[in-house]
Amino acid sequence: MQLISCFKKSVKTFFYASSLLICFGVFAQNPQSQIANVKIGNILWDLTETTIGEVKRYAQVTGFRSAAETQGGGLSYEMGFVKKPGWSWRTPYGVTANDLEPAVHLNAQEAQTICRFYGKRLPTDSEWVKAAYLEQRSQPKDGFTSGRRYQYPNGDTARGSHCLAGCAEHQGVAPKGALNRGTGHVLVGTTKPGVNGLFDMGGNVWEWTASSNSGQSITRGASWWYGPEQQLESNVATKPNDTTVVYIGFRCVKDVPSAALSEKP
Repeated sequence: MQLISCFKKSVKTFFYASSLLICFGVFAQNPQSQIANVKIGNILWDLTETTIGEVKRYAQVTGFRSAAETQGGGLSYEMGFVKKPGWSWRTPYGVTANDLEPAVHLNAQEAQTICRFYGKRLPTDSEWVKAAYLEQRSQPKDGFTSGRRYQYPNGDTARGSHCLAGCAEHQGVAPKGALNRGTGHVLVGTTKPGVNGLFDMGGNVWEWTASSNSGQSITRGASWWYGPEQQLESNVATKPNDTTVVYIGFRCVKDVPSAALSEKP
């Protein structure tokens, strides 16, 4: 009898505590992602790189502080990697940033954790490559041809992307004098959509993938720091998993539930 009484008290205590937690919002659902997506095969791809605004919503719920913030700043390259005080995903160049800028200065694990918060994940390298270069839409727009593999994520050339030179004529948002090379990234959605309707798979910022090579995470797509040649499919770059640098961001994907695979995109 004592055991039964104890059990009943435990159950009552549990439901009372649970009610309090619900009242205080502990069990509240995570906010929904604000980034539009497109279905490519059996994966929903974010149309753009993950934004500062998206990470802000994550941080507001979780209290997240990035490695760059706790370590006094992220990195930039100036004849070697240099720590830049005050540079983080919130302030990529040390000044107030727009919520539509890509979130950079986040390492590979932080990127994966943020994706998972929204019910998503980082793409693998093979998934990234297929989405970036092979047009898979049945009725593609902007002059793309279904089933064709392109040289660049923007098509036959890199002219629609944002890079150091030889691409579109975009001015990055970095303040004058903040960088010793290039003008920094542009807001997501500034450039022309590329293969499969995705923005900035080539240029703007490198993107972390979930794949690794020799113990380092693979990044794809190049950034504003480089010219078009770095956007080619053959270019595979890697960085240590804990790198927090001004020109690496990420993009999230979500697996389509098996019940929905038979639906038309």
